[in-house]
Amino acid sequence: MAGRAVGADTGGTFTDLVAADGRVVKVLSTPDDPGRALREGLAGFADREQPGLLAHGTTVATNALLERRGARIALVATEGFADVIEIGRQDRPSLYDIWADRPAPLVPRELRFEVGGRLDATGAELSPPPSASEVPTLPDGVRTAAVCLLHADLNPAHERAVAAALEQRGLDVSCSSDVSPEFREYERTVTTVVNAYLRPVCRPYLDGLEGLAHEALVMTSAGGLVGGDEAARLPAALLLSGPAGGVRAGAAMAVACGYPDAVTFDMGGTSTDVCLVRGGVPEPAPGREVAGFPVRLPALDIHTIGAGGGSIARLDPGGALVVGPDSAGAEPGPACYGRGGTAPTVTDADLVLCRIPADAAFSGLGTLHAGAAGNALLEALGGGPGGGASVADLAAGVVAVVDAAMEQAVRAVTVERGFDPAGLALVAFGGAGPLHACALAEALDMAAVIVPPRAGVLSAVGLLCSPRQRELVRSWPDPSARDGLDDALAALGAQVRAAVAGIGGGGSAASEPEVEVEFALDCRYRGQSHELSVPTVEAFHAEHERRNGYARVEAPVEVVALRVRARRPAPLEPGDLPAVSRQRCTGPAVAVEADCTVWIPEGWVADPGPLGAWILTRRKPS
Repeated sequence: MAGRAVGADTGGTFTDLVAADGRVVKVLSTPDDPGRALREGLAGFADREQPGLLAHGTTVATNALLERRGARIALVATEGFADVIEIGRQDRPSLYDIWADRPAPLVPRELRFEVGGRLDATGAELSPPPSASEVPTLPDGVRTAAVCLLHADLNPAHERAVAAALEQRGLDVSCSSDVSPEFREYERTVTTVVNAYLRPVCRPYLDGLEGLAHEALVMTSAGGLVGGDEAARLPAALLLSGPAGGVRAGAAMAVACGYPDAVTFDMGGTSTDVCLVRGGVPEPAPGREVAGFPVRLPALDIHTIGAGGGSIARLDPGGALVVGPDSAGAEPGPACYGRGGTAPTVTDADLVLCRIPADAAFSGLGTLHAGAAGNALLEALGGGPGGGASVADLAAGVVAVVDAAMEQAVRAVTVERGFDPAGLALVAFGGAGPLHACALAEALDMAAVIVPPRAGVLSAVGLLCSPRQRELVRSWPDPSARDGLDDALAALGAQVRAAVAGIGGGGSAASEPEVEVEFALDCRYRGQSHELSVPTVEAFHAEHERRNGYARVEAPVEVVALRVRARRPAPLEPGDLPAVSRQRCTGPAVAVEADCTVWIPEGWVADPGPLGAWILTRRKPS
């Protein structure tokens, strides 16, 4: 591979780049054109040599979905099923809020079309698919379509016939049998629609990566790198692109420091992402909800909330203090940035409380403006409860509110998943994570806080140190049957092995021994409507008891889906980067690093740990 390797993470406020030799470049993100910040960051390396590998985590897909900036698309469904995406599961976003609405479907009613043909619940044909002439003509201006036909997860033939007719007319088509071949019509349809919606937005950006490096790979929500072509074909898999890199590196650091069970805590400029790590492995999820839409694709079980350094503090109509989810972002940014921002943020509060030193300077910003931060807090919050509260009291209130929200996020991936956070380590990173980690760990009685080296850019480190990876999922037609299960898994394994061997080129028979393949089954008790992923059917009872508190060992176990993951070893591990030197530090203290600031409260001590990490623990009473 020619040139150096670089990991690049585009965040809401900063774009971080880390080279394999340990050099770091941090530039302000450019939301109007994310590629501009990426190019500026690459140019920021002194040698300006084109990278041999660019491992990239992108927010393009996420932002396009959140801001509803995708393509105008049509949906082609089986007769009687065009309104599945609007009917949904008939659940409410907020159970007791009668004013809460689901997001409007991405496909309006006039762009939903139905076709004939029918498969039964085993995938057998009941009536033939429509001929090319019977496939509806889409309105002018619609160049993208999602095709989701009943039971196509078991038999893709009808979908492919409809897709072929549309593609002959010059349309870009996403088929559910290619995007999300799993049962449950609503989730499968919405996932396919999301993919079609994002393709025209993401493809030009991803195509532009090719000229930035000899080999450009993109991170998926499942924590693995894929080539640009695959990312452009399946952009719905990129909705947790950057955060997944941080979870990868955070899990590796937790293991190195002796805490294989941990929670990663990534607090950036606009959001906080947390993920449970068990036995050194980040918890997987069969999918997640983004912008109110279920996206049923393999992903790490990352829980995200709108709480970051740029989160704006305000008083609600009742006079209560609220922090986030609105963010000052990169433009104009917190008031202390001196870029025209006037709304008080978490970063302003941390600066007023001296958790960030008054003379601190952020990359690309120069010295922060403590006076502007204090003025913003007083002007926006000074009339709240307590009227004459000092600026320090207002700042402490902002920090307390945001800490409470992040504590609840950690509970969501631990307590709500059947795990007690007590005794786990909290791996803190992102530009703001090490400022707030000790308060969360103390509230949850966690064993330690780990601050990795290069914590402020750890997601970029994780991208650089992630494997090439692919996942395949298939519905199993007869939940009660076991005959043919091993053969089906083997066939799926061979398919995914070949796919991952070719990611980014260099795939050949000689490289196949480097490919690791993992298998899992989605199982449930007969009569249940939810599943658990387990390595074998026999492991289901124990996992069900751990998750739900009981097991029905006499009840029949059904298999509803097969999952296979293959990966090639990452070219680097976090420990391969140059070491970072740290000294023991006793709180209360502030440790300023090039990419983040660490707050060590009273009663805490920071000891140097493996790979240049800091391990923060509470001091025992003397």
